[in-house]
Amino acid sequence: MENKKGSLKSTIVVSLTNYLDAGAIVAGASGLTLWQDYLGLTAGNLGWLNAISANCFGAAVGAVIGGFLADKYGRKTIYTYNMLVYMLGVAIIMFSVSFPMLLLGFLVTGISVGAGVPASWTYISENSEVGNRGRNIGISQFAWGVGPAIILILGMLLAPGKEGESAGMLFGPVQKAAIFFLGGDTSIEAVNVFSSRIIFGSLFIVAFIAWLLQRRLDESKDWEEAKRVQDKIKQPGVFSSFGLLFTNKVNVRTILFLAGIYITWNLVASVMGFFQQHIYETAGGLSNGQANMLSAVQWLIIVVVTYFGFAMLVDKVNQRWLYFAGTATGISAWFVLIFVGIKNLSALWIFTILWGIHAGMSVQAFYALWASELFPARYRAAAQGVMFFIVRGASAVWGLVFVNIYGAHGEGFYLAAYIMVGLLLFALIVGTIWTPQTRGKTLKQIEEERYGDEK
Repeated sequence: MENKKGSLKSTIVVSLTNYLDAGAIVAGASGLTLWQDYLGLTAGNLGWLNAISANCFGAAVGAVIGGFLADKYGRKTIYTYNMLVYMLGVAIIMFSVSFPMLLLGFLVTGISVGAGVPASWTYISENSEVGNRGRNIGISQFAWGVGPAIILILGMLLAPGKEGESAGMLFGPVQKAAIFFLGGDTSIEAVNVFSSRIIFGSLFIVAFIAWLLQRRLDESKDWEEAKRVQDKIKQPGVFSSFGLLFTNKVNVRTILFLAGIYITWNLVASVMGFFQQHIYETAGGLSNGQANMLSAVQWLIIVVVTYFGFAMLVDKVNQRWLYFAGTATGISAWFVLIFVGIKNLSALWIFTILWGIHAGMSVQAFYALWASELFPARYRAAAQGVMFFIVRGASAVWGLVFVNIYGAHGEGFYLAAYIMVGLLLFALIVGTIWTPQTRGKTLKQIEEERYGDEK
């Protein structure tokens, strides 16, 4: 079962899920101000868009459903149908003309993203060679960085200007296309938001390609073996599996550890994923194009560091110190904004670089690896689904709180920044002290060491 070869190809195909996950979050973020102007959205509206999106509650609901379905019916079942749901959600966003329609599109897309994530991380881990498990998870995170980088470059090229500042290089064709489809008397806001519609259209195309490729994948051998064992006895239902996650002491300790690092980190990352450009524009005073440019540079750094700083190292070095270095870099990035100032362009550039380095070997990369290692095969995806539900659900609530702390124009930025530092510090301490010792071990070996005969 552990003598697996050629896992790289399937890893790349499955990693398209991560591309679309992060791409959906950042596509919403890059055009958030444009949708706000077009639909007259309030701070509360923005909070709800974040709360039910792929960034938060939509993904939370999808994850808990998708995780149990992946364990009960197989990882391949998710890949056969899930991208169709994603395409539906993106299409609704593309054609949105009201806040409820936009909200629905974000929700459907978020549910699809959530359903795909536990299955993808589980599939990659189960189909990896023992010496390449971290590398393959790192490659999936690499795709998580490539998506936003491409989306933000598109956002920068397609962005309208602001207060006399030049628009993106490709905004001219966007403007012509908008007038062609909407008419010459359409509002400036409607023309400007057309660039965001095009960006979501690019995600629709990638999702279609992902659906064609993922539905051809072979089923996970680990899942097939676990299912054969379970078929000899009464197959547990969804609620039985759910209960087992919270009654087994090893599971409880694992959930507390993973929640301790991932919830705290994701509260910060969810804000960065959805509100970063908005913060740069409101508190930092940048144009939409400038905000997208800095974010695009940041994601390019994330892509490079994810590959060379995480994927190529995590199977070879002490994971405790790699985790510490990455998380500490993220804390130092926020200190720059606090002590130098959000309106200082140099500080924004330093923050962009440091946060990019941090995110390249972030808590999420380690969480994706450890969560796929620390649970038994027969409810591995369900456990990750529950974890993802808890994390993204907490992020949804935090998003609603954050917009009130931050304010409409960033007047509460510094209070929010201190909270970010506190959350990251908690993740740093918990993850560094209780780093799992799983490197170089097979999944079967890890399972036997942790659970013995009680699974």
